[in-house]
Amino acid sequence: MEHYAGIDVSLELSSICVVDAQGKIVKEAKVASEPEALVCFCKGLGLPVKRIGLEAGPLSQWLHAGLVQAGFESVLLENTACKGGVVGDDGEDGPQGCAWACTADPNGMVPGGAC
Repeated sequence: MEHYAGIDVSLELSSICVVDAQGKIVKEAKVASEPEALVCFCKGLGLPVKRIGLEAGPLSQWLHAGLVQAGFESVLLENTACKGGVVGDDGEDGPQGCAWACTADPNGMVPGGAC
């Protein structure tokens, strides 16, 4: 079964949510906002990650490049694409929305480098 990851990027720690093809959350974590840490987390899942979505922001280009270099399909998503109807307890859109957006038609996504 394919899995998708959404990353809500923050300065120090990024929140990651991994969902299956039906959108069911299978793992959530906070990881250092560095390419090596994100790659290590994704490789350590032991699950086939089809696509990784990052909410576009100041660090996203750097993190996106690191994920692509490691062989992952990674896309940058506009903030509105990450909403996905999923809002956390704090009222904020989180990585779940980005992961959910990754399960959609990739033609509707912002390609990497377009932001």
